[in-house]
Amino acid sequence: MKIIKEISRFIVGGLFIFSGLIKLNDPVGTSIKLHEYFDVFASDIAGFFSFFVPYALPIAVFLVVLEVVLGIAVLLKYKMNLTSWILLLMIVFFTFLTFYSAYFNKVTDCGCFGDAIKLTPWESFTKDIILLVFVGILFVYRKTFTPLLNHRVGNILIGTIILICNYVAIYAINHLPFIDFRAYKVGGHIPTLMQPSGEIIMEYTVEKDGKQETFTTYPTDPAYKYIDSRILNPEVNPKITDYSIYNDDGDFTDASFVGNKLYIVIYDARKASKDIDRINELIKGLASYNVEVAAITASTYDDFEAYRHETQLAIPYYYSDATVLKTILRANPGLFLLQNGKVIGKWHHNDTPTAEEIRRLL
Repeated sequence: MKIIKEISRFIVGGLFIFSGLIKLNDPVGTSIKLHEYFDVFASDIAGFFSFFVPYALPIAVFLVVLEVVLGIAVLLKYKMNLTSWILLLMIVFFTFLTFYSAYFNKVTDCGCFGDAIKLTPWESFTKDIILLVFVGILFVYRKTFTPLLNHRVGNILIGTIILICNYVAIYAINHLPFIDFRAYKVGGHIPTLMQPSGEIIMEYTVEKDGKQETFTTYPTDPAYKYIDSRILNPEVNPKITDYSIYNDDGDFTDASFVGNKLYIVIYDARKASKDIDRINELIKGLASYNVEVAAITASTYDDFEAYRHETQLAIPYYYSDATVLKTILRANPGLFLLQNGKVIGKWHHNDTPTAEEIRRLL
């Protein structure tokens, strides 16, 4: 049992630290996922969940910091009675979330490991069930663990970790994630990422004479009745499937892949920072360079026009889906530099580059 306890401690501690650090890298992404859950629960379970929507970001920061702290606490056997209770409550709650997502097909990606590792809803639920077993072992034997550090040193260390994690989270929010795990990261060629990386192999489930069969090529016999289909090699699917920009004059997706383009991404004009003096200076500085500057928004016409006039953002603009824009940039507003469809640079508005810095990249 001693070996099982130690294995459980290292698995739970290591997994919580790993999961927490990945999400600490991108608290805004975690808040977007929480927003999805709150919307679903408000619609399906109880309306009061909508109360949490405006607080998704601070809740996300609290949860990711807590994950890291709990993981370290387990490894140090720090206050295991309290730590085990919190772990048990968290894993029970997350197991419910992943089961609900999987069974009702509500949120297709739990965000357990941010954008670094994508899990299907049922994979997430299975992971939580296994983790629940290990957490259960720690809970049952919580009073048998002896702390590795004395009480005072343990308190100082945990307090320091909490401060550091909060600083890292706040820094990531006010700039951009330290590591970009998304398809739109610098160096990616969007047109290529919109294409399959190989031949897609399908499996079709059909029925004939009451008997189900599977084929990799759909049968031509009209006696077969379609039942289901799935992709056998999903790894070749396009990494980007929903990128598009447009306005009243038509679709400009393909045009965005030609030449040098600097896009000011403002996915919600109502919530966007109005402190964009440096962005306006950059736009003026690029006037003599071969760079087309435009904005992309998911806001309504009225909201964006109001924002443009208030901030003196005198550039053309296009529309796109809010989820796409939030995936491209964790900033509102942010800057997105393309050269013939290749991502050359991305910036939070707090880190707006100069026109000379843009020129050196092109």
